[in-house]
Amino acid sequence: MKGAQAVARCLKEQGVDTVFGYPGGMILPLYDAFYGDAKIHEILVTHEQNAAHAADGYARASGKVGVCIATSGPGATNLVTGLATAFMDSIPVVAITGQVDTSLLGRDAFQETDILDVTMAVTKHNFKVKGAEQLVPSVRQAFEIAKKGRPGPVLVDVPRDLFNADVSYEAEPPKRKPHTKPDADFMICVAEAAEEIARAKRPIVIVGGGVISAGASREVIAFIEKNHLPVVHTLMGLGAIPSSHPQSLGFTGMHGEKAANHAIGASDLVIAIGSRFGDRLTGNVKNYMHGRKFIHIDIDPAEIDKNVENALGLAGPMKEILAFLMRYEAARPRAEWWKKIEAWRAQYGYDYQQDRLTVPWALHRVACSTKGKSYAYATDVGQHQMWAALHLVIEEPRTWLTSGGLGTMGYGLPAAMGAQLSYGKTRRVIHIAGDGGIKMTGSEFYTIARLGLPIISLIVNNKSLGMIRQLQKVMYKSRYIACELDYPMDYVMYAKSFGIAAEAVSTQDEFAEAFERALADKSHPRVIVLNVWRSFVEPMIKGGARIDDFVEFK
Repeated sequence: MKGAQAVARCLKEQGVDTVFGYPGGMILPLYDAFYGDAKIHEILVTHEQNAAHAADGYARASGKVGVCIATSGPGATNLVTGLATAFMDSIPVVAITGQVDTSLLGRDAFQETDILDVTMAVTKHNFKVKGAEQLVPSVRQAFEIAKKGRPGPVLVDVPRDLFNADVSYEAEPPKRKPHTKPDADFMICVAEAAEEIARAKRPIVIVGGGVISAGASREVIAFIEKNHLPVVHTLMGLGAIPSSHPQSLGFTGMHGEKAANHAIGASDLVIAIGSRFGDRLTGNVKNYMHGRKFIHIDIDPAEIDKNVENALGLAGPMKEILAFLMRYEAARPRAEWWKKIEAWRAQYGYDYQQDRLTVPWALHRVACSTKGKSYAYATDVGQHQMWAALHLVIEEPRTWLTSGGLGTMGYGLPAAMGAQLSYGKTRRVIHIAGDGGIKMTGSEFYTIARLGLPIISLIVNNKSLGMIRQLQKVMYKSRYIACELDYPMDYVMYAKSFGIAAEAVSTQDEFAEAFERALADKSHPRVIVLNVWRSFVEPMIKGGARIDDFVEFK
């Protein structure tokens, strides 16, 4: 069979049912192989970056490998931001790019780009297929590498003539990871970790995105409950344990809950599970390390001692490590420690009854209206992202999609689209964006409308790049530049131009009514524009401030 047909067979062999892409001359043979194939749903996006974000959102929602395809040159380079986003957040994505014919390589042919060198720093691995015999093995290896260990994106670059070449193909089931037994030294480290947990007077657990990638939420919950441990989550760890869990203190880090950050500051032992100790979590890392011990559980050995030094590292499959720790006797309840924690909770709890503020109140209303129902949330990047992390109630893994490591504006809408296609009718996606980010990838409303995806989009319109303006007020003495979006844009008309029902709101009552209408319209996309005053920013204190109270009603 032809190489393109073999690639299509490999995709189905790997369980792929949806691919996101944009055609061009060098990738057309693969598109032609999809023609008439009911088992592969080919999604035409409006931009290749959106194809990568959609594949990323699909992967986060489903736990499967997301797939995106693009042609050579600008098509391939447009994938880079999406691949970098997936790389920073450890999301399994396979990108297949067309390339000029092998006879033209190195001759500056039309749309020739060395995409391997371009993407080397933002992919887990990449392949340049140089012969027809390499095509099928390269695609299979790409999926294996994307899923194995710490997940990540992999790119396969295929010259067009190899898509058209005759290749041999024999069906092969995906490889299963062989089970390996831990060695004696590793078990000694597990025993040391159990002793540290039992000995600690003020321990706390941090859960990160690695818990979700490992599918280890139940194991983490069992571990914290058995050992009476308070737990906080990173931005990527939202949903790893239910937000309503009685031992959860919420979001920690630069924009996190004060109670959560106070508990970290007062702790004598931090147990990090699936978190890489990024700078938005730790702030000044020397201060963060001072006066406490660390146990670091992660699939990637390279993360141990990378940011926080001298941690007791347990690198390997998370479920197995937690199972080993569960063999040890439960730690004591530590009543005094919990008394302090409850005092912080009472002191820093958020009073929604006193809230006059559009965005936090609106997100609280969203949380209340969707409680106990099948919804997921996708955000863009900026102030609204932090408000969402603080105020939404995320109860399940794989229902919170956001760009954590790279902080990619424009991520939310295409990721919401990918997630919605993954969920089908089982779950509905609520997308939250700012007026800055929506300008970057808002064209994907076209695809959402064309496919009739029932995504609800909330656009926070404060006529500025809110986070940039906030930083300029705090750090640059209110010297505002390149952050004002004063030229008026009608986001309602913008959404309606795609055939999407939309309305603008400026009061709490208007929002409540509009959101209920959106929830009732179960089979179509809806847009609600929150028109708010420009941010009123108070000084942002690293490691303790909330940014709830920066936006008021008109």
